[in-house]
Amino acid sequence: MGDVLAELIELLVLERIEENLFRGQSQDLGWGRVFGGQVVGQALSAADQTVPDDRPVHSMHAYFLRPGDARKPIVFHVDPIRDGRSFTTRRVVAVQNGHAILNLAASFQVDEPGLEHQDTAPDVRPPEELLSQRDLALAAIDRIPEPLRAMATAERPIETRPAQSQNPLDPKVRPPVRRVWFRTRGKLPDDDALHRYLLAYTSDFSFLTTSMQPHGVDWLTPGFQVASIDHAMWFHRPFRMDEWLLHDIESPSASGARGLVRGRFFDRQGRLVASTVQEGLIRDRRR
Repeated sequence: MGDVLAELIELLVLERIEENLFRGQSQDLGWGRVFGGQVVGQALSAADQTVPDDRPVHSMHAYFLRPGDARKPIVFHVDPIRDGRSFTTRRVVAVQNGHAILNLAASFQVDEPGLEHQDTAPDVRPPEELLSQRDLALAAIDRIPEPLRAMATAERPIETRPAQSQNPLDPKVRPPVRRVWFRTRGKLPDDDALHRYLLAYTSDFSFLTTSMQPHGVDWLTPGFQVASIDHAMWFHRPFRMDEWLLHDIESPSASGARGLVRGRFFDRQGRLVASTVQEGLIRDRRR
């Protein structure tokens, strides 16, 4: 397991301060702000640590309220709203500098048998035939502006292999569809909860910008303000984050300076393991 992945796993564990109070640190991915997926994963971890082990999370809904500073700790307040016979509900507020930066609600359920059906996984090239996002950046290092080179080529805890690569510095008009393979850069322990935290973390990568593809712009296009507003996720079946998962993303709408994206995570066997939805700000300041 690489150092950067081990560091992320430690960050997701959190420090328990009181019964329903936790503190976490951040991993700077190169832009000084807290990565949205990190604070979502940590908030889910905080909620999960107040729930019995036999009740895995099945859904979560989060609102990004303010940007976080990667240099300062984040405090997570867990509100134990309900403990029912089958379902448990938790609300988490992440606080930094005295202000809420994220609000998350999560629902947990005991394992139950029931009806089953699922979508079919799309037909895409396998990850073994694709270059990683980092390899693509290294191959184009001379065309990346100097201030962005370190961020573009930094070692990340999650390996990313896009099925269709696009240069964010020179985006082309494309349909609002993106498919990306993900897995951790190392073997993980057999801890189902950790795999769910890491998938929540990963689900924020390459997501919102899919809504910008039909317009030939990307998050690095000058004059655009891009930020996640809310994020929802449903966990359907067990999975491993140290094995390849495909995030199949589409954007059905963009309007009012906001973009909507939704995704489906499939494993290599074609099992639908999770679903995602996000709305975010894609404000065009050029106007």
